[in-house]
Amino acid sequence: MGRARYGLVYVALLSALALLGGCSSGYAPVSDRSISQSRNVEIVRSQRDRSSSAKTYQVKRGDTLYSIAWRYGKDYRTLAKINGIGKSYRIYSGQVIRLEPQSTSSIKPILSKSNVKVEKAEADGVLVPVNQNSRFDDPPAGDNPPNKAVKTETVNVSKPAEVKPRAVSVKKQNAGKITWKWPAKGRVLSGFSNKGSRNRGVNIAGKRGDPVYAAASGKVVYAGSGLLGYGKLIIINHNQEYLSAYAHNSRILVTENDNVNVGDKVAEIGRSGTTRNMLHFEIRKDGKPVNPLKFLPKR
Repeated sequence: MGRARYGLVYVALLSALALLGGCSSGYAPVSDRSISQSRNVEIVRSQRDRSSSAKTYQVKRGDTLYSIAWRYGKDYRTLAKINGIGKSYRIYSGQVIRLEPQSTSSIKPILSKSNVKVEKAEADGVLVPVNQNSRFDDPPAGDNPPNKAVKTETVNVSKPAEVKPRAVSVKKQNAGKITWKWPAKGRVLSGFSNKGSRNRGVNIAGKRGDPVYAAASGKVVYAGSGLLGYGKLIIINHNQEYLSAYAHNSRILVTENDNVNVGDKVAEIGRSGTTRNMLHFEIRKDGKPVNPLKFLPKR
């Protein structure tokens, strides 16, 4: 009985030593953890890369088609056409706007080769199953179909009367002459440039609260602060072709869909989105920035 008890104690001691040995060698799998972390980093980076090169934009509250087009340097009419948006140009929060036309390479074939049965029509009207891997212009090996005589006839065909294309006149919408006026009374701080930082308009000096005028008659199509770098911004559509923008305002005095006349006070100068009180003024033609000094009257 004593020997049996001694044997049990001995086995228990051996088991305890084995457990301690297992604990001492049980290091955390650092290499495996680092690999999984690096994979996660790669996944995040790939997602960021996809978002930075995204060709779509999800509409947020306060956006208009005009502001989205302005943000990406697009013509709002082009975006409307790409996305099937009507002439009201109404968009909705959460809607996904394509910024580029859909590539034809992204269109998938409707039929799959694996599940299509191809049949070839023979001259005698019998439908014969054809191997999908064979070419239609080559007969199967060892199969030489007999040559059949073909009867020919000469048929006189009268030449159809020539149809001249009807001239279609395309009238440009609202392409009347625009009368431009300076949007603020201050001096020009910096002019238009396509180089370096690319000042897409002109910066005009002023004091906080100084009036900002509509540079031409038109309709307010955006009034808000949703465009990064512009602060409180107004965009006016003048004749479908030309738009103007007024940025960094301290106060906006108009709302979207308001009709304004040239010289109407639409805002007050401020420093929203910038470091000093000034008005940033832009003109865009068909969505592309142009030099405002070529349109504004000389002082």
